[in-house]
Amino acid sequence: MADVMPGIMANEKRMNVGTDSEDSGSDAMPSIDPEAERRLRRKCDFHIIPVLFVLYILSFLDRINIGNARIQGLEADLKMRGNDYNVALLIFFVPYILLEVPSNILLKRIKPSTYLSSLITLWGIITVCEGVTQSYAGLIICRLFLGIFEAGVFPGEDIKVRGAKPDADRDRLYISDQHVLQAARISTEMVCVLQLCFSRMHWLRCKVWVATKAGDGNGFHMYEAPDDHQLIVVNRIFIIEGLITVLFGITSKFLIPDWPEQARFLTQEEKALTKRRLLHDVGGAQMNSLNKYSLKIIMTDWKIWTGTTIYLCVAISSYSTAFFIPTILTKFGYSSVLAQVNTIPIYVVATVVTLSCAWLSDRLRHRYGFTIAGVVLATIGYLMLIKQGGKKGGLPRGVRLLACYFVVVGVYIVQPITIVWLANNMGGHYKRAFGSAMQIGLGNIGGIIGSTIYMTKEAPRYFSGYGTAMGTLIFAGVLSTGFFLGLRAENRKRDRGERNHRFEQSKELLENMGDDHPDFRFTL
Repeated sequence: MADVMPGIMANEKRMNVGTDSEDSGSDAMPSIDPEAERRLRRKCDFHIIPVLFVLYILSFLDRINIGNARIQGLEADLKMRGNDYNVALLIFFVPYILLEVPSNILLKRIKPSTYLSSLITLWGIITVCEGVTQSYAGLIICRLFLGIFEAGVFPGEDIKVRGAKPDADRDRLYISDQHVLQAARISTEMVCVLQLCFSRMHWLRCKVWVATKAGDGNGFHMYEAPDDHQLIVVNRIFIIEGLITVLFGITSKFLIPDWPEQARFLTQEEKALTKRRLLHDVGGAQMNSLNKYSLKIIMTDWKIWTGTTIYLCVAISSYSTAFFIPTILTKFGYSSVLAQVNTIPIYVVATVVTLSCAWLSDRLRHRYGFTIAGVVLATIGYLMLIKQGGKKGGLPRGVRLLACYFVVVGVYIVQPITIVWLANNMGGHYKRAFGSAMQIGLGNIGGIIGSTIYMTKEAPRYFSGYGTAMGTLIFAGVLSTGFFLGLRAENRKRDRGERNHRFEQSKELLENMGDDHPDFRFTL
Protein backbone atom coordinates (compact mmCIF):
# COMPACT_ATOMS: atom_id res chain seq x y z
CA MET A 1 0.00 0.00 0.00
CA ALA A 2 2.96 2.28 0.54
CA ASP A 3 3.55 2.34 -3.20
CA VAL A 4 0.17 3.97 -3.63
CA MET A 5 1.11 7.03 -1.57
CA PRO A 6 3.39 8.81 -4.09
CA GLY A 7 0.56 8.83 -6.63
CA ILE A 8 -1.90 10.06 -4.02
CA MET A 9 0.41 12.86 -2.92
CA ALA A 10 1.01 13.79 -6.55
CA ASN A 11 -2.73 13.93 -7.19
CA GLU A 12 -3.19 16.17 -4.17
CA LYS A 13 -0.34 18.38 -5.37
CA ARG A 14 -1.81 18.51 -8.86
CA MET A 15 -5.05 19.92 -7.46
CA ASN A 16 -3.15 23.11 -6.69
CA VAL A 17 -1.81 23.50 -10.24
CA GLY A 18 -3.91 25.52 -12.69
CA THR A 19 -3.76 27.38 -15.94
CA ASP A 20 -5.37 30.70 -16.75
CA SER A 21 -7.17 30.71 -20.08
CA GLU A 22 -6.64 34.44 -20.39
CA ASP A 23 -2.88 34.58 -20.07
CA SER A 24 0.23 32.51 -20.33
CA GLY A 25 -0.75 30.44 -17.34
CA SER A 26 1.66 31.95 -14.85
CA ASP A 27 -0.99 33.53 -12.65
CA ALA A 28 -2.50 31.42 -9.93
CA MET A 29 -6.06 30.26 -10.26
CA PRO A 30 -8.40 31.90 -7.71
CA SER A 31 -9.10 29.65 -4.73
CA ILE A 32 -12.37 27.73 -4.60
CA ASP A 33 -14.65 27.85 -1.57
CA PRO A 34 -14.78 24.23 -0.27
CA GLU A 35 -18.34 24.59 1.03
CA ALA A 36 -19.59 26.00 -2.29
CA GLU A 37 -17.79 23.17 -4.07
CA ARG A 38 -19.49 20.53 -1.89
CA ARG A 39 -22.90 22.07 -2.52
CA LEU A 40 -22.26 22.13 -6.26
CA ARG A 41 -21.07 18.52 -6.28
CA ARG A 42 -24.16 17.35 -4.39
CA LYS A 43 -26.43 19.31 -6.71
CA CYS A 44 -24.83 17.84 -9.83
CA ASP A 45 -25.01 14.31 -8.43
CA PHE A 46 -28.66 14.81 -7.48
CA HIS A 47 -29.63 15.84 -11.01
CA ILE A 48 -27.36 13.48 -12.98
CA ILE A 49 -26.97 10.14 -11.20
CA PRO A 50 -30.65 9.16 -10.58
CA VAL A 51 -31.62 9.69 -14.22
CA LEU A 52 -28.63 7.75 -15.53
CA PHE A 53 -29.34 5.07 -12.92
CA VAL A 54 -32.80 4.46 -14.41
CA LEU A 55 -31.42 4.77 -17.94
CA TYR A 56 -28.90 2.02 -17.33
CA ILE A 57 -31.49 -0.21 -15.65
CA LEU A 58 -33.67 -0.02 -18.76
CA SER A 59 -30.72 -0.38 -21.12
CA PHE A 60 -29.42 -3.56 -19.56
CA LEU A 61 -32.91 -4.90 -18.88
CA ASP A 62 -33.94 -4.69 -22.53
CA ARG A 63 -30.60 -6.16 -23.57
CA ILE A 64 -30.58 -9.28 -21.40
CA ASN A 65 -34.27 -10.07 -20.87
CA ILE A 66 -33.91 -12.59 -23.69
CA GLY A 67 -32.05 -14.85 -21.24
CA ASN A 68 -35.07 -15.09 -18.95
CA ALA A 69 -37.46 -15.36 -21.89
CA ARG A 70 -35.46 -18.38 -23.06
CA ILE A 71 -36.35 -20.54 -20.06
CA GLN A 72 -39.98 -19.40 -20.40
CA GLY A 73 -40.24 -21.04 -23.82
CA LEU A 74 -38.81 -18.53 -26.32
CA GLU A 75 -36.92 -21.17 -28.33
CA ALA A 76 -39.94 -23.42 -28.71
CA ASP A 77 -42.24 -20.52 -29.62
CA LEU A 78 -39.97 -19.28 -32.42
CA LYS A 79 -38.91 -22.79 -33.48
CA MET A 80 -35.25 -22.12 -32.68
CA ARG A 81 -32.80 -25.03 -32.94
CA GLY A 82 -29.19 -25.78 -32.01
CA ASN A 83 -27.20 -22.60 -31.43
CA ASP A 84 -29.87 -20.21 -32.79
CA TYR A 85 -30.10 -18.63 -29.34
CA ASN A 86 -26.36 -17.90 -29.34
CA VAL A 87 -26.64 -16.23 -32.75
CA ALA A 88 -29.50 -14.04 -31.48
CA LEU A 89 -27.26 -12.93 -28.64
CA LEU A 90 -24.13 -12.13 -30.63
CA ILE A 91 -25.90 -10.27 -33.48
CA PHE A 92 -26.66 -7.50 -30.98
CA PHE A 93 -22.96 -6.76 -30.47
CA VAL A 94 -22.02 -6.16 -34.12
CA PRO A 95 -23.57 -2.65 -34.42
CA TYR A 96 -23.13 -2.09 -30.68
CA ILE A 97 -19.36 -2.29 -31.09
CA LEU A 98 -19.02 -0.51 -34.44
CA LEU A 99 -21.14 2.53 -33.58
CA GLU A 100 -19.90 3.53 -30.13
CA VAL A 101 -17.04 5.81 -31.24
CA PRO A 102 -19.16 7.63 -33.89
CA SER A 103 -21.88 7.98 -31.27
CA ASN A 104 -19.53 9.73 -28.83
CA ILE A 105 -18.51 12.18 -31.56
CA LEU A 106 -22.18 12.98 -32.21
CA LEU A 107 -22.72 13.51 -28.48
CA LYS A 108 -20.24 16.37 -28.59
CA ARG A 109 -22.42 18.10 -31.22
CA ILE A 110 -25.93 17.26 -29.99
CA LYS A 111 -27.45 18.06 -26.61
CA PRO A 112 -27.29 14.96 -24.36
CA SER A 113 -30.95 15.40 -23.40
CA THR A 114 -32.01 15.21 -27.05
CA TYR A 115 -29.59 12.51 -28.15
CA LEU A 116 -29.94 10.08 -25.24
CA SER A 117 -33.72 10.46 -24.95
CA SER A 118 -34.07 9.67 -28.67
CA LEU A 119 -31.98 6.52 -28.30
CA ILE A 120 -34.02 5.40 -25.28
CA THR A 121 -37.33 5.83 -27.09
CA LEU A 122 -36.14 4.03 -30.22
CA TRP A 123 -34.72 0.99 -28.46
CA GLY A 124 -37.91 0.80 -26.36
CA ILE A 125 -39.92 0.56 -29.59
CA ILE A 126 -37.59 -2.22 -30.79
CA THR A 127 -38.11 -4.11 -27.52
CA VAL A 128 -41.87 -3.97 -28.08
CA CYS A 129 -41.28 -5.33 -31.57
CA GLU A 130 -39.43 -8.28 -30.03
CA GLY A 131 -42.66 -9.09 -28.21
CA VAL A 132 -44.82 -9.12 -31.34
CA THR A 133 -42.47 -10.89 -33.74
CA GLN A 134 -43.62 -14.35 -34.76
CA SER A 135 -40.41 -15.68 -36.31
CA TYR A 136 -36.74 -16.25 -35.56
CA ALA A 137 -35.79 -13.93 -38.43
CA GLY A 138 -37.86 -11.17 -36.86
CA LEU A 139 -36.05 -11.69 -33.56
CA ILE A 140 -32.65 -11.38 -35.29
CA ILE A 141 -33.68 -8.10 -36.96
CA CYS A 142 -34.92 -6.71 -33.66
CA ARG A 143 -31.68 -7.65 -31.87
CA LEU A 144 -29.68 -5.97 -34.65
CA PHE A 145 -31.58 -2.69 -34.32
CA LEU A 146 -31.43 -2.92 -30.53
CA GLY A 147 -27.63 -2.93 -30.83
CA ILE A 148 -27.75 0.12 -33.11
CA PHE A 149 -29.79 2.24 -30.71
CA GLU A 150 -28.08 1.09 -27.50
CA ALA A 151 -24.57 1.67 -28.90
CA GLY A 152 -24.30 5.25 -27.66
CA VAL A 153 -25.88 4.83 -24.25
CA PHE A 154 -23.18 3.58 -21.90
CA PRO A 155 -20.20 5.54 -23.30
CA GLY A 156 -22.53 8.53 -23.64
CA GLU A 157 -23.57 8.50 -19.99
CA ASP A 158 -19.96 7.74 -19.06
CA ILE A 159 -18.85 10.94 -20.81
CA LYS A 160 -21.86 12.76 -19.34
CA VAL A 161 -20.87 11.99 -15.76
CA ARG A 162 -17.19 12.82 -16.29
CA GLY A 163 -18.00 16.02 -18.15
CA ALA A 164 -19.20 17.58 -14.90
CA LYS A 165 -16.38 16.29 -12.67
CA PRO A 166 -12.74 17.33 -12.50
CA ASP A 167 -10.00 14.71 -12.22
CA ALA A 168 -9.56 14.91 -8.47
CA ASP A 169 -13.31 14.58 -8.03
CA ARG A 170 -13.23 11.48 -10.21
CA ASP A 171 -10.48 10.01 -8.04
CA ARG A 172 -12.68 10.37 -4.99
CA LEU A 173 -16.22 10.00 -6.30
CA TYR A 174 -16.36 8.79 -9.86
CA ILE A 175 -15.75 5.20 -8.87
CA SER A 176 -18.88 5.45 -6.71
CA ASP A 177 -20.86 6.84 -9.63
CA GLN A 178 -19.77 3.93 -11.79
CA HIS A 179 -20.61 1.43 -9.09
CA VAL A 180 -24.05 3.00 -8.81
CA LEU A 181 -24.47 2.32 -12.51
CA GLN A 182 -23.09 -1.17 -11.98
CA ALA A 183 -25.55 -1.62 -9.12
CA ALA A 184 -28.24 -0.60 -11.60
CA ARG A 185 -27.04 -3.42 -13.81
CA ILE A 186 -27.31 -5.86 -10.92
CA SER A 187 -30.72 -4.44 -10.02
CA THR A 188 -31.73 -4.97 -13.63
CA GLU A 189 -31.33 -8.70 -13.22
CA MET A 190 -33.41 -8.60 -10.07
CA VAL A 191 -36.16 -6.56 -11.72
CA CYS A 192 -36.17 -8.94 -14.69
CA VAL A 193 -36.44 -11.97 -12.42
CA LEU A 194 -39.26 -10.49 -10.35
CA GLN A 195 -41.25 -9.49 -13.41
CA LEU A 196 -40.86 -12.90 -14.97
CA CYS A 197 -42.04 -14.54 -11.76
CA PHE A 198 -45.06 -12.23 -11.79
CA SER A 199 -45.70 -13.11 -15.43
CA ARG A 200 -45.57 -16.78 -14.55
CA MET A 201 -48.14 -16.37 -11.79
CA HIS A 202 -50.34 -14.28 -14.06
CA TRP A 203 -50.17 -17.06 -16.67
CA LEU A 204 -51.44 -19.54 -14.05
CA ARG A 205 -54.34 -17.22 -13.28
CA CYS A 206 -55.13 -17.09 -17.00
CA LYS A 207 -55.35 -20.89 -17.02
CA VAL A 208 -57.82 -20.87 -14.14
CA TRP A 209 -59.95 -18.21 -15.87
CA VAL A 210 -60.03 -20.11 -19.16
CA ALA A 211 -60.87 -23.34 -17.36
CA THR A 212 -63.71 -21.62 -15.53
CA LYS A 213 -65.26 -20.27 -18.74
CA ALA A 214 -64.90 -23.60 -20.54
CA GLY A 215 -65.69 -25.86 -17.60
CA ASP A 216 -68.69 -28.05 -16.98
CA GLY A 217 -70.21 -25.81 -14.34
CA ASN A 218 -67.92 -26.40 -11.39
CA GLY A 219 -65.46 -23.92 -12.85
CA PHE A 220 -62.48 -24.77 -10.71
CA HIS A 221 -60.82 -27.79 -12.30
CA MET A 222 -57.53 -27.31 -14.14
CA TYR A 223 -56.49 -28.54 -17.54
CA GLU A 224 -53.29 -28.40 -19.63
CA ALA A 225 -53.12 -24.99 -21.30
CA PRO A 226 -52.23 -24.88 -25.00
CA ASP A 227 -48.80 -23.68 -26.12
CA ASP A 228 -50.00 -20.21 -27.10
CA HIS A 229 -50.50 -19.34 -23.42
CA GLN A 230 -46.75 -19.71 -22.93
CA LEU A 231 -46.24 -17.49 -25.97
CA ILE A 232 -48.37 -14.84 -24.29
CA VAL A 233 -46.00 -14.88 -21.31
CA VAL A 234 -42.90 -14.48 -23.49
CA ASN A 235 -44.52 -11.66 -25.46
CA ARG A 236 -45.53 -9.89 -22.28
CA ILE A 237 -41.92 -9.85 -21.07
CA PHE A 238 -40.79 -7.80 -24.07
CA ILE A 239 -43.91 -5.67 -24.57
CA ILE A 240 -44.30 -4.43 -20.99
CA GLU A 241 -40.60 -3.68 -20.56
CA GLY A 242 -40.47 -1.98 -23.97
CA LEU A 243 -43.44 0.26 -23.20
CA ILE A 244 -41.86 1.31 -19.90
CA THR A 245 -38.68 2.23 -21.79
CA VAL A 246 -40.61 4.25 -24.39
CA LEU A 247 -42.42 6.17 -21.64
CA PHE A 248 -39.14 6.95 -19.87
CA GLY A 249 -37.50 7.91 -23.17
CA ILE A 250 -40.14 10.54 -23.86
CA THR A 251 -40.00 12.03 -20.37
CA SER A 252 -36.19 11.82 -20.15
CA LYS A 253 -35.88 14.68 -22.64
CA PHE A 254 -36.87 16.92 -19.74
CA LEU A 255 -34.91 14.97 -17.09
CA ILE A 256 -31.45 14.44 -18.59
CA PRO A 257 -29.27 17.51 -17.92
CA ASP A 258 -27.06 18.87 -20.67
CA TRP A 259 -23.42 19.99 -20.35
CA PRO A 260 -22.63 22.14 -17.30
CA GLU A 261 -22.68 25.38 -19.31
CA GLN A 262 -26.13 24.40 -20.65
CA ALA A 263 -27.62 22.84 -17.51
CA ARG A 264 -30.87 24.49 -16.52
CA PHE A 265 -30.53 23.50 -12.86
CA LEU A 266 -27.30 25.48 -12.40
CA THR A 267 -27.17 29.20 -11.75
CA GLN A 268 -24.70 31.38 -13.63
CA GLU A 269 -22.47 31.45 -10.54
CA GLU A 270 -22.54 27.65 -10.32
CA LYS A 271 -21.73 27.27 -14.01
CA ALA A 272 -18.74 29.54 -13.55
CA LEU A 273 -17.65 27.55 -10.50
CA THR A 274 -17.94 24.29 -12.45
CA LYS A 275 -15.69 25.67 -15.18
CA ARG A 276 -13.18 26.90 -12.61
CA ARG A 277 -13.12 23.50 -10.90
CA LEU A 278 -12.36 21.74 -14.18
CA LEU A 279 -9.59 24.18 -15.06
CA HIS A 280 -8.26 24.28 -11.50
CA ASP A 281 -7.86 20.52 -11.33
CA VAL A 282 -6.49 19.31 -14.63
CA GLY A 283 -3.08 20.89 -14.25
CA GLY A 284 -2.79 21.41 -18.00
CA ALA A 285 -4.11 17.95 -18.86
CA GLN A 286 -6.51 19.14 -21.55
CA MET A 287 -7.39 17.89 -25.01
CA ASN A 288 -10.12 20.06 -26.45
CA SER A 289 -8.88 20.08 -30.06
CA LEU A 290 -9.00 17.03 -32.31
CA ASN A 291 -6.13 17.04 -34.82
CA LYS A 292 -3.34 14.76 -36.06
CA TYR A 293 -1.28 15.44 -32.96
CA SER A 294 -4.06 14.54 -30.51
CA LEU A 295 -5.16 11.53 -32.57
CA LYS A 296 -1.61 10.18 -32.51
CA ILE A 297 -1.51 10.56 -28.73
CA ILE A 298 -4.82 8.73 -28.42
CA MET A 299 -4.09 5.86 -30.79
CA THR A 300 -0.59 5.19 -29.43
CA ASP A 301 -1.53 5.28 -25.75
CA TRP A 302 -0.69 1.90 -24.24
CA LYS A 303 -3.09 2.57 -21.36
CA ILE A 304 -6.14 2.65 -23.64
CA TRP A 305 -5.24 -0.61 -25.37
CA THR A 306 -4.40 -2.35 -22.10
CA GLY A 307 -7.56 -1.09 -20.40
CA THR A 308 -9.62 -2.17 -23.40
CA THR A 309 -8.17 -5.69 -23.37
CA ILE A 310 -8.78 -6.01 -19.63
CA TYR A 311 -12.40 -4.96 -20.11
CA LEU A 312 -12.82 -7.38 -23.02
CA CYS A 313 -11.62 -10.29 -20.89
CA VAL A 314 -13.94 -9.34 -18.03
CA ALA A 315 -16.90 -8.73 -20.38
CA ILE A 316 -16.77 -12.37 -21.49
CA SER A 317 -17.67 -13.45 -17.96
CA SER A 318 -20.04 -10.55 -17.37
CA TYR A 319 -22.22 -11.05 -20.45
CA SER A 320 -22.15 -14.83 -20.39
CA THR A 321 -23.27 -14.71 -16.76
CA ALA A 322 -26.15 -12.34 -17.54
CA PHE A 323 -27.32 -14.38 -20.53
CA PHE A 324 -26.86 -17.91 -19.16
CA ILE A 325 -27.20 -17.90 -15.36
CA PRO A 326 -30.95 -18.77 -15.56
CA THR A 327 -30.14 -21.66 -17.93
CA ILE A 328 -27.22 -22.86 -15.76
CA LEU A 329 -29.47 -22.99 -12.69
CA THR A 330 -32.03 -25.10 -14.52
CA LYS A 331 -29.22 -27.58 -15.22
CA PHE A 332 -28.70 -27.85 -11.46
CA GLY A 333 -32.21 -29.29 -11.29
CA TYR A 334 -34.28 -26.18 -10.54
CA SER A 335 -37.51 -25.48 -12.39
CA SER A 336 -37.65 -22.38 -14.59
CA VAL A 337 -39.42 -20.36 -11.87
CA LEU A 338 -37.12 -21.53 -9.06
CA ALA A 339 -34.08 -20.87 -11.25
CA GLN A 340 -35.16 -17.25 -11.60
CA VAL A 341 -36.05 -16.91 -7.92
CA ASN A 342 -32.65 -18.28 -6.87
CA THR A 343 -30.84 -15.60 -8.86
CA ILE A 344 -32.36 -12.89 -6.62
CA PRO A 345 -30.15 -13.47 -3.55
CA ILE A 346 -27.10 -13.84 -5.82
CA TYR A 347 -27.54 -10.31 -7.14
CA VAL A 348 -28.53 -8.91 -3.73
CA VAL A 349 -25.20 -10.11 -2.33
CA ALA A 350 -23.37 -8.86 -5.42
CA THR A 351 -24.97 -5.41 -4.99
CA VAL A 352 -23.90 -5.10 -1.36
CA VAL A 353 -20.34 -6.30 -2.01
CA THR A 354 -19.91 -4.13 -5.12
CA LEU A 355 -21.03 -0.93 -3.41
CA SER A 356 -18.90 -1.74 -0.37
CA CYS A 357 -15.86 -2.13 -2.61
CA ALA A 358 -16.75 1.17 -4.30
CA TRP A 359 -16.77 2.98 -0.98
CA LEU A 360 -13.52 1.40 0.18
CA SER A 361 -11.81 1.99 -3.17
CA ASP A 362 -12.76 5.66 -2.92
CA ARG A 363 -11.42 5.91 0.60
CA LEU A 364 -8.09 4.37 -0.39
CA ARG A 365 -8.00 5.89 -3.90
CA HIS A 366 -6.73 2.55 -5.08
CA ARG A 367 -8.00 0.23 -7.85
CA TYR A 368 -5.53 -2.59 -8.46
CA GLY A 369 -6.03 -4.55 -5.22
CA PHE A 370 -9.81 -4.69 -5.69
CA THR A 371 -9.39 -5.88 -9.28
CA ILE A 372 -7.22 -8.80 -8.20
CA ALA A 373 -9.58 -9.67 -5.33
CA GLY A 374 -12.52 -9.93 -7.76
CA VAL A 375 -10.51 -12.04 -10.20
CA VAL A 376 -9.48 -14.48 -7.47
CA LEU A 377 -13.03 -14.82 -6.13
CA ALA A 378 -14.56 -15.47 -9.56
CA THR A 379 -11.78 -17.91 -10.45
CA ILE A 380 -12.58 -19.99 -7.36
CA GLY A 381 -16.21 -20.09 -8.48
CA TYR A 382 -15.33 -21.23 -12.00
CA LEU A 383 -13.04 -23.96 -10.62
CA MET A 384 -15.92 -25.25 -8.50
CA LEU A 385 -18.24 -25.32 -11.53
CA ILE A 386 -15.66 -27.10 -13.69
CA LYS A 387 -15.18 -29.75 -10.98
CA GLN A 388 -18.87 -30.04 -10.07
CA GLY A 389 -19.26 -33.58 -11.48
CA GLY A 390 -22.54 -35.18 -12.49
CA LYS A 391 -25.86 -34.87 -10.69
CA LYS A 392 -25.11 -38.15 -8.93
CA GLY A 393 -21.83 -38.28 -7.04
CA GLY A 394 -20.86 -34.68 -7.83
CA LEU A 395 -20.91 -31.55 -5.71
CA PRO A 396 -24.14 -30.90 -3.79
CA ARG A 397 -26.54 -28.50 -5.47
CA GLY A 398 -26.02 -25.95 -2.70
CA VAL A 399 -22.26 -25.90 -3.34
CA ARG A 400 -22.85 -25.39 -7.07
CA LEU A 401 -25.13 -22.50 -6.26
CA LEU A 402 -22.41 -21.06 -4.00
CA ALA A 403 -20.03 -21.21 -6.95
CA CYS A 404 -22.44 -18.98 -8.90
CA TYR A 405 -22.32 -16.48 -6.03
CA PHE A 406 -18.51 -16.39 -6.25
CA VAL A 407 -18.57 -15.89 -10.03
CA VAL A 408 -21.18 -13.13 -10.08
CA VAL A 409 -19.79 -11.21 -7.11
CA GLY A 410 -16.20 -11.47 -8.35
CA VAL A 411 -17.01 -10.36 -11.89
CA TYR A 412 -19.15 -7.44 -10.73
CA ILE A 413 -16.36 -6.21 -8.47
CA VAL A 414 -13.91 -6.19 -11.37
CA GLN A 415 -15.92 -4.83 -14.30
CA PRO A 416 -16.77 -1.30 -13.07
CA ILE A 417 -13.27 -0.83 -11.68
CA THR A 418 -11.72 -1.62 -15.08
CA ILE A 419 -13.86 1.13 -16.63
CA VAL A 420 -13.21 3.71 -13.93
CA TRP A 421 -9.52 2.89 -13.60
CA LEU A 422 -8.87 3.76 -17.23
CA ALA A 423 -11.11 6.85 -17.02
CA ASN A 424 -9.13 8.10 -14.00
CA ASN A 425 -5.96 7.93 -16.08
CA MET A 426 -7.07 9.82 -19.19
CA GLY A 427 -6.89 13.63 -19.38
CA GLY A 428 -8.77 15.89 -21.77
CA HIS A 429 -12.21 15.70 -23.40
CA TYR A 430 -11.28 13.99 -26.65
CA LYS A 431 -8.87 11.62 -24.92
CA ARG A 432 -11.62 10.50 -22.58
CA ALA A 433 -14.27 10.43 -25.31
CA PHE A 434 -12.22 8.25 -27.65
CA GLY A 435 -10.69 6.19 -24.85
CA SER A 436 -14.03 5.44 -23.23
CA ALA A 437 -15.70 4.53 -26.52
CA MET A 438 -12.76 2.36 -27.57
CA GLN A 439 -12.74 0.53 -24.26
CA ILE A 440 -16.48 -0.08 -24.17
CA GLY A 441 -16.83 -0.61 -27.93
CA LEU A 442 -13.89 -2.93 -28.60
CA GLY A 443 -14.19 -4.43 -25.13
CA ASN A 444 -17.72 -5.52 -25.91
CA ILE A 445 -16.27 -8.01 -28.36
CA GLY A 446 -16.25 -9.96 -25.13
CA GLY A 447 -20.03 -9.97 -25.43
CA ILE A 448 -19.77 -11.77 -28.76
CA ILE A 449 -17.43 -14.34 -27.26
CA GLY A 450 -19.55 -14.69 -24.13
CA SER A 451 -22.63 -15.29 -26.28
CA THR A 452 -21.08 -18.37 -27.89
CA ILE A 453 -19.08 -20.18 -25.20
CA TYR A 454 -22.05 -21.94 -23.51
CA MET A 455 -23.00 -24.41 -26.22
CA THR A 456 -26.21 -26.42 -26.03
CA LYS A 457 -24.44 -29.70 -26.83
CA GLU A 458 -22.23 -29.31 -23.72
CA ALA A 459 -25.11 -28.94 -21.27
CA PRO A 460 -25.21 -29.40 -18.34
CA ARG A 461 -21.43 -29.25 -17.64
CA TYR A 462 -20.46 -26.43 -20.06
CA PHE A 463 -16.72 -27.11 -19.88
CA SER A 464 -15.92 -24.70 -22.74
CA GLY A 465 -17.98 -21.93 -21.16
CA TYR A 466 -16.53 -22.17 -17.67
CA GLY A 467 -12.99 -22.76 -18.92
CA THR A 468 -12.99 -19.86 -21.39
CA ALA A 469 -14.47 -17.42 -18.89
CA MET A 470 -12.00 -18.44 -16.19
CA GLY A 471 -8.96 -18.31 -18.49
CA THR A 472 -9.74 -14.85 -19.85
CA LEU A 473 -10.47 -13.55 -16.35
CA ILE A 474 -7.07 -14.75 -15.14
CA PHE A 475 -5.49 -13.03 -18.16
CA ALA A 476 -7.29 -9.84 -17.13
CA GLY A 477 -5.64 -10.14 -13.74
CA VAL A 478 -2.21 -10.49 -15.35
CA LEU A 479 -2.80 -7.42 -17.54
CA SER A 480 -4.03 -5.45 -14.53
CA THR A 481 -0.77 -6.20 -12.79
CA GLY A 482 1.15 -4.84 -15.79
CA PHE A 483 -1.15 -1.80 -15.89
CA PHE A 484 -0.48 -1.08 -12.22
CA LEU A 485 3.29 -1.46 -12.55
CA GLY A 486 3.40 0.73 -15.67
CA LEU A 487 1.41 3.55 -14.07
CA ARG A 488 3.51 3.43 -10.91
CA ALA A 489 6.73 3.62 -12.92
CA GLU A 490 5.45 6.61 -14.93
CA ASN A 491 4.38 8.47 -11.78
CA ARG A 492 7.86 8.01 -10.33
CA LYS A 493 9.46 9.36 -13.52
CA ARG A 494 7.29 12.46 -13.37
CA ASP A 495 8.03 12.92 -9.67
CA ARG A 496 11.73 12.90 -10.55
CA GLY A 497 11.15 15.50 -13.29
CA GLU A 498 12.00 13.14 -16.17
CA ARG A 499 9.02 14.41 -18.21
CA ASN A 500 9.62 18.13 -17.61
CA HIS A 501 11.17 18.52 -21.06
CA ARG A 502 7.60 18.52 -22.39
CA PHE A 503 7.18 22.00 -20.93
CA GLU A 504 9.42 23.18 -23.79
CA GLN A 505 6.67 22.35 -26.30
CA SER A 506 4.63 25.19 -27.78
CA LYS A 507 1.66 26.41 -25.77
CA GLU A 508 -0.73 24.94 -28.35
CA LEU A 509 0.76 21.46 -27.99
CA LEU A 510 1.23 21.66 -24.24
CA GLU A 511 -2.43 22.51 -23.72
CA ASN A 512 -3.63 19.67 -25.94
CA MET A 513 -1.52 16.70 -24.83
CA GLY A 514 -4.01 15.33 -22.30
CA ASP A 515 -2.54 13.11 -19.61
CA ASP A 516 0.90 13.30 -21.28
CA HIS A 517 1.18 16.67 -19.53
CA PRO A 518 4.00 16.45 -16.93
CA ASP A 519 1.73 17.68 -14.12
CA PHE A 520 -0.73 14.80 -14.54
CA ARG A 521 -0.47 11.89 -12.07
CA PHE A 522 -2.00 8.48 -12.54
CA THR A 523 -4.34 6.61 -10.20
CA LEU A 524 -3.10 3.23 -9.04
